[in-house]
Amino acid sequence: MEILVATGKLAEKTVRYSVVDNADVLVLDIEVAAFLTPHRLLSALKKQQKKYDVIFVPGLCSGDFSIVAKELGCKVFLGPKHAYDLSSVLRFVDEIEFSLEVPACELLSDVWRDIALETLDGIEENAEPLMDLKNVKLGGASRMKVMAEVVNATGLGEETLSNRITSFIKKGADIIDLGASLTASSEDVKRAVRVARKVSTVPISIDTLGPELIKAALDEGVDLVLSLNSSNIDAVAAEVSRADVAAVVIPDAGEGFESLVNNIEAARLAGISNIIADPVLDPIGHGITRSIVRYSRFHEEYPDVPVFFGAGNVTELIDADSVGVNATLCGIAADVGSSILFTPEFSEKTRGSISELSTAAKMMTLAKERESSPKDLGIDLLCLKEKRRRPDVEVPEKYVLAQKFAGWELDPLGPFRIGIAADDGSGVIVAQHEEATIVGQNARDIMDTIMRMKLISKVDHASYLGCELEKAEIALRLGRSYSQDDDL
Repeated sequence: MEILVATGKLAEKTVRYSVVDNADVLVLDIEVAAFLTPHRLLSALKKQQKKYDVIFVPGLCSGDFSIVAKELGCKVFLGPKHAYDLSSVLRFVDEIEFSLEVPACELLSDVWRDIALETLDGIEENAEPLMDLKNVKLGGASRMKVMAEVVNATGLGEETLSNRITSFIKKGADIIDLGASLTASSEDVKRAVRVARKVSTVPISIDTLGPELIKAALDEGVDLVLSLNSSNIDAVAAEVSRADVAAVVIPDAGEGFESLVNNIEAARLAGISNIIADPVLDPIGHGITRSIVRYSRFHEEYPDVPVFFGAGNVTELIDADSVGVNATLCGIAADVGSSILFTPEFSEKTRGSISELSTAAKMMTLAKERESSPKDLGIDLLCLKEKRRRPDVEVPEKYVLAQKFAGWELDPLGPFRIGIAADDGSGVIVAQHEEATIVGQNARDIMDTIMRMKLISKVDHASYLGCELEKAEIALRLGRSYSQDDDL
């Protein structure tokens, strides 16, 4: 197949580097590639003797290049927005029908993600699990499942608890864990389980060592008990066995591997058949390495027992962004055969941990399927850093040094108050003016609406608003707070 890539003078070096010898390169007499027009391209191609099957034009071009395709009898597509992505695009030229409306990089992004998700669905459907928890597969070849704890669920009002459970499931929680406070009563536990049952269909667990609270949860039809050890096995084993629910077994406080094994054996002898083992992940600074070794040893010696991995024990006790920490912990969890990833998403710094662990679990499943590292999978957890850096520009010899404008005056049409309404979902930007309040999820749409409604009259005001709206959008994307005029 004969392929041509058309570009401008400024991008020539990057285009040739990306294309290598997989296509010919046509450099037109324009500086910026995005300014290429259909007529200019036709004029240049008529001078070419060679016939091409496919021509890629810059992804940011806006003209109607279908006239080029019609006149030359070949296919013309939008390439990627950035020249360095051409190598990735050209690999798929025989497999994908590109577009004249959607840049190739955006099209491939969707394709790669769709392929990844279809692969995950197939793996999950065909997986033989170690255990089924209310139709949720645990262990085996199935994806690691995310258990999200609602901290102090027994002390929350019905509306608050309902909203929190709903938002956790929306973020990717496969199992909801109801945390019982130290002062919770049996009635508090029953009420929490009833609320959870009302708003969700995912498995529900109760998080307490108290025998009476465990029994109360069992009475309401809870699916999982978290946790059992020598302090409560004798008191609740009969009820757990009779209800035929799963139970997470832990070592006794301060004990290790042998205690866990002994408690699992005691639970089995007491009639509990659906057992999940929690070797307990210790925080950084408190023996995390020893605990990981404990996990590895347990999985090697008891490969048929699903393993519970408490990622929240680490993320809550380190002042670092949770994205990379959760991805790394998820990789370790996969290596030691974990079935459940547990997180409370309690503190502000760990908000987003549920969705992060959910994505990371999918990445590890795909990596295992492909026998590769968790990269180039179609899904990722790159939020602040880039996989490939866009090329920098060179500072010219002559330039004007930017200076702050000191002559700011109030816009006669009035000021705007910018804020974000960040709920447990995606949140929105709120731009309040005396004439109208505009709400949206991205800065461009809000600014376009402000211009269309003629709510602004000064260039410096428009510049200021654009900066603040963009800051608000970035805050939403990163899950951060926002305050107008403060640094992000």
